Amino acid sequence: MSGGIIITLFVAVAIMAPVLAPYEPLRGRLVERLQAPDAGHWLGTDELGRDVLSRVLYGARISLQIQIAAVGLALLLGTALGVVAGYVGRWPDMLIMRVVDIMMAFPGIFLALAIIAALGTGLGNVIIASAIFLVPQFARVVRGSVLTLKEKEFVEAARALGEGDVTIITRYLLPNSLAPIIVQTTLRMATVLLTASGLSFLGLGVQPPSPEWGAMLSNARAYMITAPHVATVPGLAIMLVVLGFNLLGDGLRDALDPRLRE
Repeated sequence: MSGGIIITLFVAVAIMAPVLAPYEPLRGRLVERLQAPDAGHWLGTDELGRDVLSRVLYGARISLQIQIAAVGLALLLGTALGVVAGYVGRWPDMLIMRVVDIMMAFPGIFLALAIIAALGTGLGNVIIASAIFLVPQFARVVRGSVLTLKEKEFVEAARALGEGDVTIITRYLLPNSLAPIIVQTTLRMATVLLTASGLSFLGLGVQPPSPEWGAMLSNARAYMITAPHVATVPGLAIMLVVLGFNLLGDGLRDALDPRLRE
């Protein structure tokens, strides 16, 4: 419930950012640079006099956009590969799983860095890089579920009744694999946020002046002592959203796994 509340607030803030933000996120006044929180700027201003609260609110929109696009793309590709590997078996399974093993041998952030180095920086390339390194995790989860389910009696009964492979996959295997897929999707939302923020922090993700949380942290490094609020606010935003997705994922796992209900 705690994770659900945090994520609900995060999504609401992202949607309502133009209404909630008191200032334009890209427009600043140098005479107000590095101003501490006060009545005019509730969370202070950054090094260019831009309102930190407004930038954090608009940054939620960018983060949510990256998460939905990257996880959605990874979910589609990973599910397709996992179903083929688990249901068909034989050489397609061996080929797909060996590629997956190679990709999973690299730490996620390093694989994302390599993809960004090949594609270049920018919002679209961050989404592609984040999606590619998530595909193996979805593929392994779906493959494991399909391998277990395809030997069940209801699948054998469907084959005996003459139903085709596509019908069996879409009507029996995928619906019964939803629980681990939903949990994995929720947990990967947190991973994507950390990866995208890390890439932007390194200057390889969303580029300034876009109010992305990782980029805001990167710009605030030089002012950690003189104006700590500039780094504290986006850092707390990242921490809370990641915590919310992890709590929600753990809760969904407990709720959707019948073996844990006892």
